[in-house]
Amino acid sequence: MHDHRRLGRELGLFDTDPLMGAGLPYWLPDGAVVRHTLEEYVREAERAAGYRHVYSPVLGKRELYELSGHWDHYRDDMYPPMELGGEQMLLRPSLCPHHALIFRSRARSHRELPLRMAELGGMYRAERSGVLGGLTRVRAIQLNDAHIFCTPDQAVEEAAGALALISRAYADLGIRASRHRLSLPGGGGKYVAGPALWRRATALLREVLDASGVAYEAVEGEAAFYGPKIDVQITDPAGRESTLSTVQIDFHQPERFGLHHIGPDGARHRPVMVHRSVIGSVERAVAHLLEEHGGAFPPWLAPVQLVVLPVGADQEERAHAVVREAVALGLRAEVSGPAEGSLGARIRRARLVPYQAVLGAREADDGLLAVRLRDGRRPGVLPVAEFLRRVGQRVRARGTALWDPA
Repeated sequence: MHDHRRLGRELGLFDTDPLMGAGLPYWLPDGAVVRHTLEEYVREAERAAGYRHVYSPVLGKRELYELSGHWDHYRDDMYPPMELGGEQMLLRPSLCPHHALIFRSRARSHRELPLRMAELGGMYRAERSGVLGGLTRVRAIQLNDAHIFCTPDQAVEEAAGALALISRAYADLGIRASRHRLSLPGGGGKYVAGPALWRRATALLREVLDASGVAYEAVEGEAAFYGPKIDVQITDPAGRESTLSTVQIDFHQPERFGLHHIGPDGARHRPVMVHRSVIGSVERAVAHLLEEHGGAFPPWLAPVQLVVLPVGADQEERAHAVVREAVALGLRAEVSGPAEGSLGARIRRARLVPYQAVLGAREADDGLLAVRLRDGRRPGVLPVAEFLRRVGQRVRARGTALWDPA
C-alpha cells in the first residue's frame, strides 16, 4: 500500500517546513514538473472543449462573499478578515464569486452562451490542524475550476460535457472513479433558501447522470451551500473515499449577483451557472496519482521520462548527445553515468523512469540504444532517432501505455 506522503519525500516531489506552517507544502523541482504538466494538460483539454481562461485575484472584499453567500454559509472554513485601508479583505475560499463578477463586467448577448470560463487559481481554506495531511488536506489550494454561464436549456448538455471531460482525464491519468454521488442538501441552516431552485437543479443533474449511464446514489447533506452537485469519488489504497471532481448546477449565485444576458427577444434573461472541476485541487490529484501508481507516473506525466545509461566513461559524451536530442524533441531526459554506480545499480535507481536506454561501445559506434521499459520489457536495440520518435509519439498520445507496436 502506497502512502503519498512517504513517496513524495522519497522521490523529492514535495515537503513541508514548520516555518511555512502546517498544510502549506512546497514543491521541489520534480514535483513542480508533475504539477506543471498536469496543469498544462488540463488547460489544453479545456481549450479544446471551448473554454477561455482567466486570472482573478486571491483576495476579495468581505462584501463580495456576503453577496455570494459564502460569508453566511461558509465562514467557519474561511480565514479571518484583514483590515486594509478601512476595508475588510478576505482570502478567497472559492473562485466562483470572482468569475460571476467577470461575467457581469460587461453586457452579454445570448450569442456568447454558453460562455465557458476556466481558471487554475489559488484559494484558501482554514482547515483545522487535526485534519491536515500531506497533499490531500491543505490550506492553500490550487484549484482546477471553471464556470459555464448558459441558458437553462443548455445546462444539461454543458454538465454532461463536463462529466465526459472528467472521464477522459481519468483515462489519461490512469485513475478510476470508485462511484458517482448525487449530493443533495440536508437539514439545518447550512444551505441557501429556495426550494424550487433546488428541485430544478436536482432534476437537471439527475437527467445528466441518467443519460450518462453511470451508476450513482443520492446522498443528503453533501451538497454545496448554493446547489446540488455530482461528486466523482475516488478511493485511496487504505479504502478512504474522497471527492476529486465535481459538476454543479447553480441558480442561486446568478440571482444574487444579478447576472443577465440579452436574449433573442431583446429582453434580459438570467443565466444558469454550471460549476465544474475536472481534477479538483492539483494537490489532491497528485496525491492520488502517487498512491495509485506508486510513483510510476504515466509516461507523459513522469518527471523524468528517459534515462540514458552509458556502460562506461567512453560512452558518456554520446549519452549526453542523445539526451540533447531528446530534450530538443520536448522529452524530459537525463544521463546516469558510471560515476553514479554500477550499471545494475543505476538501472534499479531508475526503476520508476518509463524508458531506460543502455549505451555500450557497440551501440555508441552504430547510433543505437538497447531499450528497456519500466515494466521489464525489452523492445530490443533501436536506432536513436527511431527510439526517440516512438517515445515522443507515446508521450504525445498520453494515456498509460508504455509502448506501441511498431
